[in-house]
Amino acid sequence: MSALYRLTVAETRLFLRDPVSVGFGVLFPAVLLLGLGAIPALREPAEEFGGATFVQSWAPAALALGLGILALQQIPVVVATYRERGILRRMSTTPVHPGAMLAAQLLVALGAAVVAGALVVASAWLLLDVPLPRQPLEFAVAFVVGFGALLAVGVLIAAVAPTLRLATGLSTLAYVGAMFTGGVFLPQFLLPDALVRISAYVPPGVQALLDTWSGVASTTAGASPPLMLQVGIMAVLAGVVGGAAATLFRWE
Repeated sequence: MSALYRLTVAETRLFLRDPVSVGFGVLFPAVLLLGLGAIPALREPAEEFGGATFVQSWAPAALALGLGILALQQIPVVVATYRERGILRRMSTTPVHPGAMLAAQLLVALGAAVVAGALVVASAWLLLDVPLPRQPLEFAVAFVVGFGALLAVGVLIAAVAPTLRLATGLSTLAYVGAMFTGGVFLPQFLLPDALVRISAYVPPGVQALLDTWSGVASTTAGASPPLMLQVGIMAVLAGVVGGAAATLFRWE
C-alpha cells in the first residue's frame, strides 16, 4: 500500500469530518440551485437568457461556487495550517515526502469537485427538468481544466502564505475576485460587455460549462469565444500558475 494512497485515505476522512467544507464545497451548489428552482418564475423561459430558464442558465454558476470553495479556500487553509503547526516540517524527516501530502489534498479536492458536479447535474435534471449536458465530453474537459486552473491558484496561495491568517485572507480575495470576474454573482446581461468577454477565460470557466451544457455558444454580447480557446487559455493559466507555485512552495 503506497504512502500516497494512505495519505489520500487519511485526508479524505479529515475532509469528511469538516462540515463546512463538505456542506459548502460539495452540497451547497445543488441545494442552492434547488432552492432557486423552487421559485416558479425562475423556471420560466426568459428572453434575457436566450429562451432558457434562469435555473438552466445559472446552474454552471452554482457549481462554480462550490469549486471555488474547494480549490481557493480549502487547499490554502489546510496547507497553511499544516505548515504553521509544523506538520510539514516533521514529515520532511520521514521517508514520506511532504509533496505526497499536497498530492493527496489535490486528489481529495478533485474527488469532492466531481461529486459536487454530479449532484448539480443530477438534481437539475431529475428535479428541475434541466436537460443533461448536450456535449458531455466537452463538458467534462471544460470542468477538469477549469477546476485545474482554480487548483493552481489555490496552491500558489498556499505556496506564498506563511501563516494561516494570511492564507485565509488571500484565499477569500481570490475567491471573491474569481467569482465576480467569472460572472457567477450576477447574470451576464447585467454585466458590462468588457467583463462578459473577460469572464469567458476566468476559471472555472462558467461560460464554457454553460456552452457545453446547453450546446449553444452565446453570450449577452453575442457569440462566445470558441470552446477550445476558452479551455486553452485556462490550461495555459493552470500551467503558468502551477509552475510558479512549484517554484515558490516552501514546506516551512
